[in-house]
Amino acid sequence: MKLNKEELTVKINISLEELRPFLIADGGDMELVEITDDGIVKVRLLGACSDCSMSLMTLKAGLEESIKKIAPEIKSVEAINLPSFV
Repeated sequence: MKLNKEELTVKINISLEELRPFLIADGGDMELVEITDDGIVKVRLLGACSDCSMSLMTLKAGLEESIKKIAPEIKSVEAINLPSFV
């Protein structure tokens, strides 16, 4: 199945815009980097999100759930710069 990346980009950006006020309130943000051919959305964490220990939860429980509701063909959302918390 070939993904309509233009349509998906619009849907993903709508999801980001809905989440953005909460991210900005905490000093962070995210931006869409890429939609892969196999349905993976890649985002870049910005500001406080780039080193926050809650980034993974925000990414999965916030953005990924929102995107999957309006674009079920998306398999997952990944951050290209997610910090590793050891």
